Amino acid sequence: MDFFGEYVRSHKLVIGTFVLFIVILSASFALYRLPLGAVLYPAVLCVVAGTMILWIDYHKALKKHRQLQRMNRMPAALIDKFPEPASYDEKDYVNIIQSLAEECKATITMMNNRISDINEYYTMWVHQIKTPIAAMKLSLEGQDSSQARRMAAELFRIEQYVEMVMVFLRLDSDQTDYVFRTYDLDNILRQSIKRFSGEFIQRKISLDYRPAEASVITDEKWLSFIIEQILSNALKYTKEGSITITFRNEKLYIRDTGIGIAPEDLPRIFQKGYTGYNGRSDKRASGIGLYLVKKICDNMGHDISVTSQVGKGTLVCLDLSQYNLEAE
Repeated sequence: MDFFGEYVRSHKLVIGTFVLFIVILSASFALYRLPLGAVLYPAVLCVVAGTMILWIDYHKALKKHRQLQRMNRMPAALIDKFPEPASYDEKDYVNIIQSLAEECKATITMMNNRISDINEYYTMWVHQIKTPIAAMKLSLEGQDSSQARRMAAELFRIEQYVEMVMVFLRLDSDQTDYVFRTYDLDNILRQSIKRFSGEFIQRKISLDYRPAEASVITDEKWLSFIIEQILSNALKYTKEGSITITFRNEKLYIRDTGIGIAPEDLPRIFQKGYTGYNGRSDKRASGIGLYLVKKICDNMGHDISVTSQVGKGTLVCLDLSQYNLEAE
């Protein structure tokens, strides 16, 4: 009914003109005092003929409307043919739309090429920067001075930032390599904790790690990245105290006794680039780490939630029961 009303409104000039002609014709016949039958007969014929013509035109317009609605639900890339234009106006509009579509395709192709070039450049940069990092790590091995420990800690942080760049580039790529298998959760946790052992010792932060003694279906590499980002944040914002890692009911809990997160910041901590009050006080914060963590969790089917109290610490809960697949 909506389309019928719109059709009548768009053709009101034609319909009004048609009715006016019938009135003029009937009035002319009446002025000449012709019999009523001679007046009504041609008027009825005109009404029937006009109604039939409008009915046929209405159904053609309705068919075109439905075809355009179907096209509207299709991806733009699959639209290759428009309904046959019925007037010069429609033909002009179709030409304009096709020109804009070609221009959009050319722009998308150009942007995809630029993005591809940028990704290739930064991928090459990541691989190249790993060489001097590895060389610096080798030169620091065997040195046990406080300065060497500080340099090793900063070097480890550089490694994390480089890894974040690589993850950011791969996150929405078709080449993202998720491999889901059954893994020993303790092995993944121990490897991640070992990478931060120097920072735990240097910062004098105690670790309360209770072995999970459980297996989970996940991707080892990406889960390790998630855990390391959570540990990195916990260490960054914990000046003193401890970090606790526990596993129960298929959920991994990482708790710290740090400065906590303000209530107004909690709903936005997974947004890209959002650092919150704590992040603004720490110039190194980029607001990318937790964004990447949330995206990876969504891709892998793991749920993540954060609760916190200012001045008392933060609790991160990683639900590893969400991805129900048989192991490869």
